[in-house]
Amino acid sequence: MSSVSAISHLLYLHGFRSSPKSFKARYMADWLQRNRPDVQWWCPQLPPSPRESMDLVFAEIGRWPAERMAVVGSSLGGFYATVVAERTGCRAVLLNPAINPARDLAGYIGDLTSFHDPDDHFYFKPEYVTQLRVLTPREITHPERYLPVIARGDEVLDWREMSDRYTSAPMRLLDGGDHALTDFDQELPHILHFLGLTD
Repeated sequence: MSSVSAISHLLYLHGFRSSPKSFKARYMADWLQRNRPDVQWWCPQLPPSPRESMDLVFAEIGRWPAERMAVVGSSLGGFYATVVAERTGCRAVLLNPAINPARDLAGYIGDLTSFHDPDDHFYFKPEYVTQLRVLTPREITHPERYLPVIARGDEVLDWREMSDRYTSAPMRLLDGGDHALTDFDQELPHILHFLGLTD
């Protein structure tokens, strides 16, 4: 992908119960600030509602140049990033992406807290599961636009289901690892290269 022009706008979408305070989001934002301050970075706090999350995202990126934007998403954010990439045609980096969140999150209906702020409560409603089902792309088109980074040691999601979903995409399939990708610093060079931000 290094032959593709570098991006000018980068969207980061956090995972379920996460926030822009996540390690991966902050690490990537810090790198861009130091090395590529010309790239517009946006990592919004996503509302609990999947429909509202996507409405928020598309309202902002509607002003972005699709050919020079990309999205990075982690876990549920990886699912959302796939929705964004399928609608806009942009490049997408998927970090242990959720494949079937409507199924996986059906058991989480109720009052929940944010990982990064235990005082931040939100209610995950039954209709959010339906919204996830409606959002699910039928297929992955142009898999070359995607870079899935998948850890076989993911303790939350099945790495086989993830790799099967993006089987034709250039993939980083990691031995071991975990759902949080605590070795994210080692993967960042591959991500930046895919996005055309480094040689």
